[in-house]
Amino acid sequence: MRTPPDPDSTLHLNLDLDLESLSGLYRSGAARPADVAGEVLARIAARGDDHVWITLRPATDLLGDAAELARRWPAPDARPPLYGVPFAVKDNVDVAGLPTTAACPAYSYVPERGAPLVERLLAAGALLVGKTNLDQFATGLSGTRSPYGACESPLVPGLISGGSSSGSAVAVAADLVSFAIGTDTAGSGRVPAALTGTVGVKPSRGLVSTLGVVPACASLDCPSVFARSAADGLAVLSAIAAFEPADPWSRALPVPGSAPPLPYPLRIGVAREPEFFGDAAAEAAFAEAAERLTGLGHRLVPVDLEPFLAAGRLLYEGPWLAERLAAVGGFVARNPGEVHPVTLKVLSGGGALSAVDAFEGLYRLRALDAETRRAWASMDVLAVPTVPTTFTVAEMLESPIERNAVLGHYTTFTNLLDLAGISVPAGTTTTGRPHGVTFLGPAGSDELLAGLGATFHALTGGPAVTVPDTRPTPVHIPETRPAPPPPARTTEARSVLAVVGAHRSGQPLHGRLTALGATGLGTTLTAPLYRLYALDDGDMPRPGLVRVTSGGVPVEVELYGLTSSALGALLTQTAPPLGLGTVELADGRAVHGFLCEPYATEKAPDISHHGNWPDYLLSLP
Repeated sequence: MRTPPDPDSTLHLNLDLDLESLSGLYRSGAARPADVAGEVLARIAARGDDHVWITLRPATDLLGDAAELARRWPAPDARPPLYGVPFAVKDNVDVAGLPTTAACPAYSYVPERGAPLVERLLAAGALLVGKTNLDQFATGLSGTRSPYGACESPLVPGLISGGSSSGSAVAVAADLVSFAIGTDTAGSGRVPAALTGTVGVKPSRGLVSTLGVVPACASLDCPSVFARSAADGLAVLSAIAAFEPADPWSRALPVPGSAPPLPYPLRIGVAREPEFFGDAAAEAAFAEAAERLTGLGHRLVPVDLEPFLAAGRLLYEGPWLAERLAAVGGFVARNPGEVHPVTLKVLSGGGALSAVDAFEGLYRLRALDAETRRAWASMDVLAVPTVPTTFTVAEMLESPIERNAVLGHYTTFTNLLDLAGISVPAGTTTTGRPHGVTFLGPAGSDELLAGLGATFHALTGGPAVTVPDTRPTPVHIPETRPAPPPPARTTEARSVLAVVGAHRSGQPLHGRLTALGATGLGTTLTAPLYRLYALDDGDMPRPGLVRVTSGGVPVEVELYGLTSSALGALLTQTAPPLGLGTVELADGRAVHGFLCEPYATEKAPDISHHGNWPDYLLSLP
């Protein structure tokens, strides 16, 4: 049942719900959280039955929480970062005291505790409005597989919203909330963003805890964020990212802050032979997006996407389909009549897979992952169309499984290959359909991707951003919209550091890098000039990278950007036999990096055949 607008609230017809606007209103005293909550309720009532919501909080509860915020934090300087910001949560994420249905009424339960990510948002001062619709059990990319109705994109009547986080994306696109939480396993946090003209942030896997989230594929699931801008999405991600010791899937990854200046020029990979399934307008729109990236000073690198796409096909053609059944299979077996017919058909395919199939799938994925690493040696970021084409609700209902596969063409490989991503609007095609571009990078590159997403979004009508003046020559941006503001120079130059072992993400000394403000720039390979050794210095296991005159091999390293002063501070923390020197990369660049004195490797095992430190650690008994 829809909640009517509060009669005592003031209707701010032009109220902007982005974080910067709300912060300014609250700081100046021009609005209170109760005013914003009243406006949100009025907007929801005005839209009527749009299939966005599964559970709306009672108006008295929402307005009561808003009033409590004002009483608790009267002083603007003491307020938490998301003070009075309205948000929604996908209904496969637990909120204490509200039903979790996963879009299946018979599955519903009421949790006593909320998911840690929800509790962190509430502690940051955000206002929870309600829980949103989704493709049942987060299985689907269309937004049409729910007994609560199919969501449509607010941009084009009859167009699908995308899924599975359908209600979350529409709630943001329709200006009902400032941001919304979704989830992403196969693209559920990115496909709806492209189809609704919003920004979809798909974090590094394990950066945000999945405790309190109904699993789709537990080993792949990621909570995601829908927002109006990359800056807003990153601000929310910063609030919910944290290592959770009780979560078996949580990882100690860099917690993003504000997006840093981009290291120019980035090497941006694009498909050598992109696929648009006959949609010439979408193909032209992506070509224009690629031209904008070169206009920003970046270098496009053609990439063979087949290993990436082959990995993506494993999600529904391999053993990960059985993992979906493992999550809710018991309920489905007991209640087949309560499950959406398309969802039931998809899940039923997991029952025929064996343990042998599972191991063969894992081996195949590892082989494909190794192939994609070679591609990452030549690029910093991969840019793909978020979806290759679009469909109406009627078209999806005609062929729900086949067209779902088309929607996931460029998204399903992301979590399998442990990538972070952000989908940003890229305008509309000549046929009037929304178009989105996704930027992908290795785990830990969340800040870098947000920075690139923000500068790109500024060229397609998004918020203006400051672009650092580090481009080699002036460039022409092929766009009729106003150009971004004049470039501003950073106060201190940033250096690039190659990290091989204990300072990598998830390793014991990674915190030293994040404490110094280092930002992830992705993973690459060294030139074939090095050998890797396992040192035993009595403190902790760590590798030694040694340059050799012959017999060298490429070794995987993580790249980080940090200021010269931070680099100096890191040098003082580094004890022999390790030190900072110059490391040559496979693409010809020379960067700073950790190197080892040769004397320390005389009795150390040579582990070069593993290719990198994490794979060596995985090989240990």
